[in-house]
Amino acid sequence: EVRSWTRATQQSLCLMWQKVKVHLMLSMSFLVAVYWYCRSLYSFLAQLLKRWSNYLQRKLIRNLSVLTEVDLLGYSAREWKGETKQAKHMRQAYEELFWSCHIKYLRQVRRDNYSVLRAVLFQIFSQGIPFPSWMKERDILKLPEKLLYSQGCNWIQQYSFGPERYTGPNVFGKLRKCMEALKTNWSEISATKDHEERGNMCNTLFSDESKEHKLYEAIKFIMLYEVVEAYEQMKNREEPIHNLFSLLLARDSSSDPLSFMMNHLNSVGDSLCLDQVELFLLGYLLEVKIRVYRLHRFNTEEFQVNYPDEYRREWNEISLLTEDDRYYHIPLF
Repeated sequence: EVRSWTRATQQSLCLMWQKVKVHLMLSMSFLVAVYWYCRSLYSFLAQLLKRWSNYLQRKLIRNLSVLTEVDLLGYSAREWKGETKQAKHMRQAYEELFWSCHIKYLRQVRRDNYSVLRAVLFQIFSQGIPFPSWMKERDILKLPEKLLYSQGCNWIQQYSFGPERYTGPNVFGKLRKCMEALKTNWSEISATKDHEERGNMCNTLFSDESKEHKLYEAIKFIMLYEVVEAYEQMKNREEPIHNLFSLLLARDSSSDPLSFMMNHLNSVGDSLCLDQVELFLLGYLLEVKIRVYRLHRFNTEEFQVNYPDEYRREWNEISLLTEDDRYYHIPLF
């Protein structure tokens, strides 16, 4: 009886083990299958995320109108190869910037006819420079209507928006949107104290062509508005105006605000960029000292020029470098 009971117990345990063994093998096989599936899914998602990240990065870099910093001398060696007189001259100018001016890097700016406006505004925003004092006292959103109704400048309908070359009765609505874009973006970015966050905001803004073009058109219109006011003061012999307005209005091509707009501002962004006199006006209106390193003027007194040449001590300073007085880059000290 004892042997029968023992044998029966062993047989029962063997049967139970066989059943449990089958379930364990099935469970282990299932767990191994799930593990390999999850591992494959993770690998697939990681590859997908990497490709998507690379795509977004390439797209951002392609659209970014102010590129990330590059080594100054490395850029010079790539751009000015060869032993021509001009190439040697430009390499010497870049070496002067590196050794004497302590400029180690530069940020390339998109080469179009908004180049100088882009380089100036990008630095103002990235440095968190606040509104000019006069802009804090006025509502710049009302300047287009004020120019029409207070100054009676009906010819403003001939204003052209750079490469868009738009003119017509809707010019006031478009100008107001430009002024709103300038005021909103400037106030938001200048209020951001964290340097890295401010840099990200600038990269986002300057990778959207339609948004940044609105900023430049707003600056162009502010320049026109100030010229109109200076011209009226000259006609009415009121308080003396700044010398740069006299210099600007002394040109045959800009003897009055209308000719200034038609012959100069309307082409900025399309076929022309700002010239030297207009850079004086730009720095004066934005209340910044714009120091420009003109590499084609190396070894002359015009190698370093300040716009305007008369500025207040409390004004912030930004720097540009140019090889031809048309396209500008941003030097980094």
